[in-house]
Amino acid sequence: MEAGIWSSSADMKTHLHHVCLLLGSNIEPEKNIPKAVTLLQAKVTILQVSSVWESASVDCCYPDFLNLAVLVSTPLGAKQLKEKVLRTLETQMGRVRTADKNASRPIDFDIILFDGELQDTDLWQHVHRAMPVSEIFPEYRSTTGELLYDAAKRLAQSTHISARNDISFPDLHIKWAG
Repeated sequence: MEAGIWSSSADMKTHLHHVCLLLGSNIEPEKNIPKAVTLLQAKVTILQVSSVWESASVDCCYPDFLNLAVLVSTPLGAKQLKEKVLRTLETQMGRVRTADKNASRPIDFDIILFDGELQDTDLWQHVHRAMPVSEIFPEYRSTTGELLYDAAKRLAQSTHISARNDISFPDLHIKWAG
């Protein structure tokens, strides 16, 4: 049986997908991360959020990023979620996509896990992805059997990352992973 939650409506059953998103910003991130979470909350059900983490840009030439993982539920499929919700919110917040995939941005939404299935293999290569997601899914395993929690600790030994406990979400009343 697929992962997810089934709920009844008057005429049919609606499958709710569990999706782990990674949000990132390095343009006014202290303002844009909370704003993105608030806007996202109007489109999907937020179940859990990680701590906010600060790390250097993958490309040395850009300001540091703030990242956090958000577990949501939605009846939308992955493609619909990406196109109708996430890209729309990115545009609404001023994101302009360029050929440089590491360029600065006010917000970035990435689908990391969809119903438990890995959508972004970079999860295992970058601490800015692994650390926030590991707070929500510490026991998630790679194809080699490595726990995500252990991968995050391993990656943090070679790339600096620090929790930003000063970033808050006063309008959010959900479970915190961090």
